[in-house]
Amino acid sequence: MTDTADTIDYSKTLYLPQTQFPMRAGLPEKEPLLVRRWQDMDLYRRLRETSAGRPKYVLHDGPPYANGNIHIGHALNKILKDIINRSFQMRGYDANYVPGWDCHGLPIEWKIEEENYRSKGKAKPDLTDPAAMIEFRRECRAYAEHWIKVQGDEFQRLGVIGDFKNPYLTMSYHAEARIAGELLKFAASGQLYRGSKPVMWSVVERTALAEAEIEYHDYESDTIWVKFPVAGGSGDFVGSSVVIWTTTPWTIPGNRAVAYSPRIAYGLYEVTAAENDFGPQPGEKLIFADALADPSAEKAKVTLRRVRDVSAEALGSLTLSHPFKGLGGGYEFAVPMLAGNHVTDDAGTGFVHTAPGHGREDFEAWMDHARELQGRGIDPAIPFTVDDGGYFTKDAPGFGPDREGGPARVIDDNGKKGDANKAVIEELIARNALFARGRLKHSYPHSWRSKKPIIFRNTPQWFVYMDKALGGYGLSTEGKAVASGESDTLRNRALKAIDDTRFVPAAGQTRLRAMIEERPDWVLSRQRAWGVPIAVFADADGNVLKDEAVNARIVEAFEKEGADAWFAAGARERFLGSRANEPWVMVKDILDVWFDSGSTHTFTLEDRPDLKWPADVYLEGSDQHRGWFHSSLLESCGTRGRAPYNAVITHGFTMAEDGRKMSKSLGNQVFPQDVIKQSGADILRLWVATTDYWEDQRLGKSVIQTNVDAYRKLRNTVRWMLGTLAHDEGEDVPLAEMPELERLMLHRLSELDEIVRAGYDAFDFKRVAKSLLDFMVVDLSAFYFDIRKDALYCDGPSSVKRKAALQVVRHLFECLTKWWAPILPFTTEEAWLDRHPDAQSLHLDQMPDVPATWRNEALAGKWRKVRQMRRVVTGALEIARAEKRIGSSLEAVPVVYLGDRKLEQELAGVDMAEIAITSGLVFSYDGAPIDAFRLDDVEGVAVVVERAEDQGLRKCARSWRYTDDVGSDPAFPDVSARDAAVLHELQALGRL
Repeated sequence: MTDTADTIDYSKTLYLPQTQFPMRAGLPEKEPLLVRRWQDMDLYRRLRETSAGRPKYVLHDGPPYANGNIHIGHALNKILKDIINRSFQMRGYDANYVPGWDCHGLPIEWKIEEENYRSKGKAKPDLTDPAAMIEFRRECRAYAEHWIKVQGDEFQRLGVIGDFKNPYLTMSYHAEARIAGELLKFAASGQLYRGSKPVMWSVVERTALAEAEIEYHDYESDTIWVKFPVAGGSGDFVGSSVVIWTTTPWTIPGNRAVAYSPRIAYGLYEVTAAENDFGPQPGEKLIFADALADPSAEKAKVTLRRVRDVSAEALGSLTLSHPFKGLGGGYEFAVPMLAGNHVTDDAGTGFVHTAPGHGREDFEAWMDHARELQGRGIDPAIPFTVDDGGYFTKDAPGFGPDREGGPARVIDDNGKKGDANKAVIEELIARNALFARGRLKHSYPHSWRSKKPIIFRNTPQWFVYMDKALGGYGLSTEGKAVASGESDTLRNRALKAIDDTRFVPAAGQTRLRAMIEERPDWVLSRQRAWGVPIAVFADADGNVLKDEAVNARIVEAFEKEGADAWFAAGARERFLGSRANEPWVMVKDILDVWFDSGSTHTFTLEDRPDLKWPADVYLEGSDQHRGWFHSSLLESCGTRGRAPYNAVITHGFTMAEDGRKMSKSLGNQVFPQDVIKQSGADILRLWVATTDYWEDQRLGKSVIQTNVDAYRKLRNTVRWMLGTLAHDEGEDVPLAEMPELERLMLHRLSELDEIVRAGYDAFDFKRVAKSLLDFMVVDLSAFYFDIRKDALYCDGPSSVKRKAALQVVRHLFECLTKWWAPILPFTTEEAWLDRHPDAQSLHLDQMPDVPATWRNEALAGKWRKVRQMRRVVTGALEIARAEKRIGSSLEAVPVVYLGDRKLEQELAGVDMAEIAITSGLVFSYDGAPIDAFRLDDVEGVAVVVERAEDQGLRKCARSWRYTDDVGSDPAFPDVSARDAAVLHELQALGRL
């Protein structure tokens, strides 16, 4: 037998890990194969079939815009959505995900103009011609279709599962019909009206814009202080001037009033000295807010002396002259003083120049006093001083068409300042009306598409009332018809809906509520071509035709032909029918695309039988508080009485590693396509899951590398489990017969199951991912697997310890792959198919059912102490290894000095040598040597490392452990008794 022992290759008698699952992931090559596999097997359809009858969980997709390759923000957004859908799908729901696209709007229209016309030197077609309009819209549709296909493929490459064969599109005929139908509901309820108000206007794009289409950038404005002479009122002040301050000199021709605040202290001041080239001179009397007189004087380089108080009553009695009185005969009107709550003494002069055609607060202050002004003989009409191209009109005499050289311009086609400010300032100087001038760098609204500054411009548009009683129209939150009272307004409905909605993070509720509380009436009209038209007829006064038969014909035509039907030749007669001889005019404005996307819940959630209304959740970036969340809320509250969602989740924006905004000019952009090509989509998904997505996140090379390193540890853990399970024969050991260490691991799985489920419920993916990563690295690789390698590799087939360990590894693999599946679908699918080659897909399975009997708090408490002691022993071993006194920990027999016998009793039944992976371990109650190793946070434990060979122990040639029974079996003289017994067992089974 000795000769036989000499010829045995002991490594072949060990149950070493065996697996085809590679250490090197190769995700960029493998992931596309899995995407193709899922598409070939139609995984999406199989998911629907296997989940038929389950409760529906619906995350309604906020539509991205179909005009280019996806960027990192798209990737973050779609991965988060996919994690949510997969996590609910694997927890007993039918989580059907229907992707969608926003297809209408200016960016596509601009692209078509640029690519098909401007770049080729061709003139844009005359869109008043029906055939040209429809052809132009066809070009826009084809452009959107191209990018929908591109983006759809890119989203699926991220691992996103959804109905990409049948997405929702705002440009589908059915969607266009439903959008038009929703608009007609607002018209029928009296909520839609045509009004003349100042709106945010893009000169560059020639269209009105909504709040959601605005972003703010630094901008340098001309600032002016202007004198308005007192023309009437209290005789004490005739001959003085009220001084205003503005950052928009070009709005002075549109001035119709000056506002003051009854809460501010004002005074009459006299100029006593002046050091300026223009402006006020000694002896002039001026009225300022007391808090701003000196700062204003400093700007004008004058010295002021306060003469007396000016009461609010006195101010309210004054009328002023326009500083351009006498210019072109157009400024002869009286300029009243109006009390306004928006006036402060934080900056300026304490008076607000009021041009009702160029600002919301100006407009509201003017309209609030309209009746009073008429009683004073003042015309409340609001002038249209600037046209759609930014030019002054005839309502601005001296600066409009009557001006020598043509009208002055506020902003040109490139978004640059025109000559309007210069013209106004020069005229003010010529008339001795300018008190001072300067420049101010401040945050100013820009179009988010063109990135150019906008202006506020009075223009006829179509609006939805925010504060008009709904007049009996609408539904309650329970879906029942309600009769509305005065308080049943769109604003109040929306505010109540916000209170009834769950927000993650909670701050989103406060933000959206503040926006709804302050927002003006909803402007719906755009002066463009590509979109759903405001499909109503109106008379000359803006009254909307309310005719159910006409509306039905419109919706029916849109359903069959799309919104192009509105622009076709003969459309007016077709829709009006017998009423075609009445003076109804077709509205040709296009609907705000936010109304399109705000209506997606109707033609997606309501109209698809595989979905439900309302959605369980909407998830988008935090900018959508003023975008999609906002417009969806208003649309649904106006037509259905409640929000179309039960919960709203917001994520932040992705910044560069240094915290700066990603931009092409800085060269710090990270493209998802590059990350996928270099590292794989699962690396990107791991980053998403481990970041604080509720806040702004950072991404760059080092962040990606951190996730690559974490993934490598995770993958190696999975690989080891697969290799170990290659020897699993599926035998189970009853829980009561398992060693404590196995029962501890099952307890940890029970704890993790609770954490994982709670984390997915709370959309706290970082908690899920961190808990799983820590468990795999700390509890498994560095603890459980390290300890159990000896039993798993070396014990015999009949070993209960080995069978129990295999059983636990089996549970670990199933739990971990399924818990990770929503986050890492590619890696978990690859691992699952390696373990179960005949399986269809891991993603068709449910989360593991973790028995309650696995929970064992008492055992966990005991093993916390075991692990504390192990930490001390391991620390001592590391030092001994560093000092070259030992190599492997199996060469050591630590002496553990305990300060209390109770600790040894509490650890009864635990083989600490096995747990410390040493060849022996001795407890001692003698005083520990001064140089014994200790840890400050573990009291009463000190360790001295002794060498196993010095204790007379010999190394086993098979397991490499040092024991005192090596050679006790003459058949195998160089192995321990345990290993000899295993070899005999293998011989008996014919495996040796």
